[in-house]
Amino acid sequence: MSEQRSAPAKKGSGWLNVLVDYGPLLVFLGVYRWNAPAEANPADEILAIIYGTMAFMAAAVVALITSKWRLGKVSPMLWFSTALIVGFGALTIFFGDPVFVQTKPTIIYGVLGVALLIGVWRGRALLQILLEAAFEGLTHEGWLKLSRNWGIFFLALAALNEGLRANLSFESWLWAKLWVFLPLTFLFTFSQIPMLLKNGLSLDDGDEDAETPPPAS
Repeated sequence: MSEQRSAPAKKGSGWLNVLVDYGPLLVFLGVYRWNAPAEANPADEILAIIYGTMAFMAAAVVALITSKWRLGKVSPMLWFSTALIVGFGALTIFFGDPVFVQTKPTIIYGVLGVALLIGVWRGRALLQILLEAAFEGLTHEGWLKLSRNWGIFFLALAALNEGLRANLSFESWLWAKLWVFLPLTFLFTFSQIPMLLKNGLSLDDGDEDAETPPPAS
């Protein structure tokens, strides 16, 4: 009986997961662009960043509530990401300095990358816990390889974020979150499929709705 109730909730949840993961970033970008000054003006630029950050924080909380309401759960990664969005967003607003919201992805990617690699070193696939065993049939070895690969990828994204933050304007960095990090994440996710299939993943069990690690938006 309970299985019959849960089946409809899982159907189509893949798109909802994407919306929950990337919706706040799109809100941030939209509000920032709406308030961004037409001409270079540091004071107005900071004000646009603050407005965007406030919308970002609100959207992140809404995404968390939506995940709990529609999917019936909030992943540990979403809790972690939302907490940092709210915390670093508050620092950005209080100090009027975008460096806090810009370094948040570096911290998330760095912490996750190190945690996953330490887990692999100790023989534990932490990604299996974070994704709540989303990939049916995947062997323990497969989970370890997936955790290792995502750990390395997260550290690479942390380094990339720092490089872009140091060399781009705030708006260019914000666009890069959409046009660089998003495609890279999806390409990397798809690149793991052959390895997953070799390690027991079954495509006949509704894995099309399986989660992937969300971005540090």
